[in-house]
Amino acid sequence: MSQGLFGQAESASQTSRILGRRDHLTFRGNIATGRHGWLRLTPAYSLGLVQELLAGLGPHDTVLEPFSGTGTAALACASAGIRCHAVDINPFLCWLGNLKLTPFGNGMGPAVKAASAEIVANLVKPGANTWKPDLHQIEKWWDAPTLGALAMIRDGIQKTGRDAEPGLPDLLNIAFCKVMIQTANVSFGHQSMSFKKNEDKDQGELLGETPGDCVRRVANEFYASARDVAGSLALDPPIVGSHVLLGDSCDLPSVLTDRSYNAVITSPPYPNRMSYIRELRPYMYWLGYLSDGRAAGELDWQAIGGTWGSATSKLSSWSPAESARIPFPEFERIVGDIGHGHPLLGRYVHKYFEDIKRHILGLAEVLAPRARCHYIVGNSKFYDTVLPVEEIYAALFRDAGFVDVSVEPIRKRTSKKELYEFIVHAHQP
Repeated sequence: MSQGLFGQAESASQTSRILGRRDHLTFRGNIATGRHGWLRLTPAYSLGLVQELLAGLGPHDTVLEPFSGTGTAALACASAGIRCHAVDINPFLCWLGNLKLTPFGNGMGPAVKAASAEIVANLVKPGANTWKPDLHQIEKWWDAPTLGALAMIRDGIQKTGRDAEPGLPDLLNIAFCKVMIQTANVSFGHQSMSFKKNEDKDQGELLGETPGDCVRRVANEFYASARDVAGSLALDPPIVGSHVLLGDSCDLPSVLTDRSYNAVITSPPYPNRMSYIRELRPYMYWLGYLSDGRAAGELDWQAIGGTWGSATSKLSSWSPAESARIPFPEFERIVGDIGHGHPLLGRYVHKYFEDIKRHILGLAEVLAPRARCHYIVGNSKFYDTVLPVEEIYAALFRDAGFVDVSVEPIRKRTSKKELYEFIVHAHQP
């Protein structure tokens, strides 16, 4: 039996041989790595894994990342001298990815430190008109003194941007996002962000601090975050031009003008009903990418695998297209079993793979001959039904005309014994 990238057999049936969760193959390995560690977001995946997949590629290659997320693959490529084009439907993630891909001169680090110090020095007592985002139940996220301090810092960044050199306000906003989530009443102990159980108490009350103490603490945390951002600019900077395009990966030919990509490295959203927009909302509201819950639900509906807000109600009336048959023998039975316990989940799984089928068919139109594709995916479980995501992806690639399709298990994902992560490999003919 042939061996895969990590020395594992290229068969889903061999998953029992994978021991441990191998967290170095997750986003956790990125946290202390320069720009990759700017924000701790679930849409990130392993830098180390991407670097392994880049082996053998060089300056003559162009990589496509159709689900950019936090820009991990694009930045890894650009730092290695490999050109990369990435696509994402979320404008905040496009902003974040393109900022990571921006080369900055030696003077930008000191400028970030100086500007953040000036913002902290000029903080005053928040006024009634200090802007705050219209985030639903914002009091669950931050107590009143913390929210006031964040609003003042955000106002200071806005004023800095009026005369600042390009890129400086954006980097200050990264520092703001870091401290904004550090001071929020949230926990990252689960698969995604969740509220802490002690949400009924103000953070200031828990720390025994006055409102003035709170402002000073948040200001100091912002300055420390700004220094971290400044220091990260020199670590593995991008050395070739790469960028993230705003667009729908279900229709890549309408987004991309290039038709010569010879490698694809990506990790699409997993079909597990975990909505990325839910975790990204605080960043998007504070930075002006969202202004109301309806817009959040609409964006999630456009994304693959989204189920936040109004996306759920739209899913309840969705039905599969007759022309979009999923070419996996057990698919209808699996969807039926899932839908028996919860009809909405059955529709969710069906729509997810219908969207992925459209994506793969469009992908074939933008790749160069013999292009190599590497898709990092995870299987799922709904009630007692295991969803063999990796096998369905492999079937979709074969149906679209790709060759040398194989599945490689790489790690165990959670404490549930059935859940693993895989790489689906395929070649354009």
